[in-house]
Amino acid sequence: MVSRRRFLGYSAAALTAPFWAQAISAPFASAAPESLKFVLQNNSGGPANAYIAGFSDAEKKAVFIKADGTPYFPEAGGPEPTPIGEDVAIPVDGTVEVTVPRMYGARVYYSLNDTLEFQVVQGADGTTSVVHPNFVSDADPNFGKDWTFAEFTLNAEQLYANISYVDFVAAPIGLHLTTTGSGEQSVPGMPTGGMDKVAQSLKDMGGNWSSLVQEADGRVVRVLNPNHRAGDFEGYLEPYVDEVYAKYAGESLFIDTQREDIGILEGKVEGDELVFGAERFAKPSSVDIWGCNSGPFANNPESDSQERLAIVPRLAAAFNRTTLLINPNQPHEEDPATFYQNDITNHYARVVHENLPDGKGYAFAYDDVSSNAGEDHSGKVNAGDPEVFTLTLNALR
Repeated sequence: MVSRRRFLGYSAAALTAPFWAQAISAPFASAAPESLKFVLQNNSGGPANAYIAGFSDAEKKAVFIKADGTPYFPEAGGPEPTPIGEDVAIPVDGTVEVTVPRMYGARVYYSLNDTLEFQVVQGADGTTSVVHPNFVSDADPNFGKDWTFAEFTLNAEQLYANISYVDFVAAPIGLHLTTTGSGEQSVPGMPTGGMDKVAQSLKDMGGNWSSLVQEADGRVVRVLNPNHRAGDFEGYLEPYVDEVYAKYAGESLFIDTQREDIGILEGKVEGDELVFGAERFAKPSSVDIWGCNSGPFANNPESDSQERLAIVPRLAAAFNRTTLLINPNQPHEEDPATFYQNDITNHYARVVHENLPDGKGYAFAYDDVSSNAGEDHSGKVNAGDPEVFTLTLNALR
């Protein structure tokens, strides 16, 4: 399964090369092109700049793609963050075409009415990493600006791209992919005014949900995933977790790994752990569930068994969607109509999906988990024969 999970491993801090980036499976046997036409469209009603940043497939180095398609490889002089040293902004007035070479762990940023500031740092091994805009600290010069991004990888096998709300909801973008023979794909993304609706819905929830809404100069600039306000939600999901573990102390939970070589695994609570054969899962905390990569959900692909690697995303998704009390057959019998219906749930994910025209977009890292017959919830495009990839920035309000 092609998923955003392969794009994790970087966030607002230094972007480092993920281990999986060269191993994304493709749905087509033919090789993807060496480079691809990216069409950047600005429908926001105001000035905008784009930035294309990631790792070059050929050089395996941090790279920015400039407006003329020229790659720029920034070099850091030491461990302290310094400016990247060159203007890599791509002004987007209407439509701009950029030829992008094969890249991985990459992002296309859009910034409305302003530019973004990037920095570089040198790692212990001497390699340069890019310090991306920080959306958590108001000390960052990019904090009060309206910006967003889409993620992509273009390698020998395919183009994969998605709109992610795993970190936050901000300025709206949409994706469209044309191919040479496998059809067209589109993801509309958050509509104009959608971010403000998400913000208001969470404010109306009361409690600490309003802490997810970030404002600058009297306007909402983004809405954070609760993973970035973990302290405000300490203990929030734990009562639900306790109910789940109590339920499966008396009956079995079945996880369909959706892999022929592993099949369906049966689990049951023993003591304080949910046990599937040799794999044991302690009770996850709220932050473990929000982030999907700590505690029992820690992702250790080099040492974890294939069974554990298959269980984690499906179990974490069920906890986020709070369906474990009503469905002991995960995720095969999952019905999206039942997602987030528990009083204690991931209301951020619920509100995000409610405000997406097609309901599709990553609101947490494992939001691509679905039943064998279910539709994809993740909001991605991918093809082994990409022709033109269009990213459209729409009006914020």
